[in-house]
Amino acid sequence: MTTKAPSPVKEFPADSPEKIAYSVVEGIPAEEPNDLNRLGYHIWLYLTGKVASLEEAIKMARSRLKISEESAIQIIKERLKEKGF
Repeated sequence: MTTKAPSPVKEFPADSPEKIAYSVVEGIPAEEPNDLNRLGYHIWLYLTGKVASLEEAIKMARSRLKISEESAIQIIKERLKEKGF
């Protein structure tokens, strides 16, 4: 019996909402990587209009961050501004 090689991973384009959402939360201190994944998902919800505000998206994510929510909001706002949002 042989094992096939895994399928190649297709990355999202750099200007897609998914890539932007997950890249803006990269490097924010959190308890574990899954907290950033959850935060990135909620930022994506905000970027696609499914959540009304950035603050609401961050509260909904309930990520265990090692910095205050206010600091995280400020960092994410700055990074989104850099990306053109």
